[in-house]
Amino acid sequence: MFKPLDPLLHSQLRLAVMSLLIGLEEAEFTFLKEKTESTAGNLSVQLDKLEKAGYISIEKSFKGKRPLTTCKITTEGVKAFEAYVENLKNYIS
Repeated sequence: MFKPLDPLLHSQLRLAVMSLLIGLEEAEFTFLKEKTESTAGNLSVQLDKLEKAGYISIEKSFKGKRPLTTCKITTEGVKAFEAYVENLKNYIS
């Protein structure tokens, strides 16, 4: 039986962000932007959606005089990602 896929994680960019964060303790905005090849504006919007869902936490600080945005996956985010991957396996097996 096919379980519904989390629409929040079914977006290519949000899934890419979660895939990167699942293996890292944290990641800077510039790293995520580079790895996903997205625009700063689009990435910001998608990170905001993930944060509102409770899947990631975002910390804003400064590195010298430059703003620094750091993202971390939350426990809830890990569970959602793992459930998404499990459900996806049902579609492809």
